[in-house]
Amino acid sequence: MVSGQRILLVAAEPREFAGLLPFCSSVRKVGWPVYWARYGQSGGRQLFMVANGAGPVHAGRAVEVAQPECRPEAIVSMGFCGALDPALSIGDVFVATAVEAAGRRFEACLPCAGQAGALPHHATGVLASIDHVAQTAAEKNALRATGAAAVEMEAGGVAERAAKHGTPLFCVRAVTDTAGESFVTDFNRALRSDGHFGTISILTSAFGNPGKAFPELLRLRNFCRIASRTLGEFIAGCRF
Repeated sequence: MVSGQRILLVAAEPREFAGLLPFCSSVRKVGWPVYWARYGQSGGRQLFMVANGAGPVHAGRAVEVAQPECRPEAIVSMGFCGALDPALSIGDVFVATAVEAAGRRFEACLPCAGQAGALPHHATGVLASIDHVAQTAAEKNALRATGAAAVEMEAGGVAERAAKHGTPLFCVRAVTDTAGESFVTDFNRALRSDGHFGTISILTSAFGNPGKAFPELLRLRNFCRIASRTLGEFIAGCRF
């Protein structure tokens, strides 16, 4: 029988797990009614990894589906985030001390050092969890004024379900866009009701300003790869 701590990790997209999967063994597909789910073992832990689309509703549903199946001892909201703190750079790991979403505040636990004896470099602070992409530097600046250091879209839904089930909440993110960056591409218009970004909508938006939008999309793809790698390394090297 497989033993070890059972951990549920919830993200928006499968690519957010790309940096963690190389640290996992016995990886297999899990047949849950979500967009993407995998099981793996890492460092003596059982990891249940679920990606179910962007936004609090889809992330919350992922927890509701997985909770009775794996009975996690910890729930981790993980994935990419935008920086609000100007000190945060691309690929930096951000660990939330609290999640603020829709007027509620959820306290988050902090991971501990793993077998290596020390946690990899990371920043900590309050995470703003909203229901849309923070498109502009002006919006990020306004969110920063509330005291938050980073922003994303799923942690609020995960935090609400973790509180409902009385399960410890952790939130680990990696930066893919900086505090001073505004997007040319309209990602909010491209976000479908199923929580996934429509390729045609993104391309249509990009063609409105191709000289800036297409280089932006290429940069973002590269930044996501960097963030996925640092995120995977951090989660593999810590304990929840």
